[in-house]
Amino acid sequence: MRNSIKMIILVVIAILFSGIYLFHELNGSFDYALPRRGIKVLAMVLTGISIAYATVVFQTIAHNRILTPSIMGLDSLYLLGQTFVIFFLGSGHLLVVNRQLNFFLSVVAMIVFALLLYKLLFKSGKRPIYFLLLVGIIIGTFFSSISMFLQVLIDPNEFLRVQDRMFASFNNVNADLVWIAFIIITIVLVIGWRSMNYLDVLSLGRDHAMNLGVPYDQIVKRMLVLVAILISVATALVGPITFFGLIVANLSYQFFKTYKHTILISGAMVMSVIALVGGQWVVERIFTFSTTLSVIINFFGGVYFIYLLLKESRSN
Repeated sequence: MRNSIKMIILVVIAILFSGIYLFHELNGSFDYALPRRGIKVLAMVLTGISIAYATVVFQTIAHNRILTPSIMGLDSLYLLGQTFVIFFLGSGHLLVVNRQLNFFLSVVAMIVFALLLYKLLFKSGKRPIYFLLLVGIIIGTFFSSISMFLQVLIDPNEFLRVQDRMFASFNNVNADLVWIAFIIITIVLVIGWRSMNYLDVLSLGRDHAMNLGVPYDQIVKRMLVLVAILISVATALVGPITFFGLIVANLSYQFFKTYKHTILISGAMVMSVIALVGGQWVVERIFTFSTTLSVIINFFGGVYFIYLLLKESRSN
């Protein structure tokens, strides 16, 4: 089956799932329920597109299909920021209550952190990408340790507010934040899509890419900044989803079996929409909100991660 036909099938499934989520059991409450469901679907689409694009690009740069952008410590920094504010200022502080202010500060903090990390690592010459990943793992572990320490000491009532931020949720998405995220993500994707052809060459490795005339370091730095922005916006919008990018990216690799990133990234985006919208419908209609979508994704993502590790070890 050709990739174009596969893509059409996926798009049809995504539209079908979105339609079911939007119109199932509306019971005539179009004015009340439909706009709220529409905002949730838009948030899921934006989150899925951001994570899918960022993960495929990051794995191409790192030349490793079991790594995700969260390895740089952005998720850990987000949780540390939320825990820090609630621990020292309380859950009633303006930084916690005002969703817009919290969103902007979280996005700015994660982007600034990523830019400083890139600048320090690339400043003193040509550093291998794995050095960046190693530093990201260490810093992420450090942030997680501080967060856990503060969560142990925090008041139990305040911890409930922290716990709400520890898992991604689409149930209480702020409509204003969704439209702000839509603008930011659209701008980033337009910029990134212009460099899409470079990714096909970057997948060959640094030496081959430079021999073919690609400004490797410049493109890598630009794409890493775009990845940081997308992950920061998606995380600040709904919360961290650790293994989601790993799942949709590798499913896209296996389903399309091509080196063209226009197809791989587009396929991962559509698959992410199907997974989020369909998964959220299951959470609401079958599990009746007894669990969250992020818990299900992290469970299956963890199992899939172990499968990929075993697969890689056998192939070597």
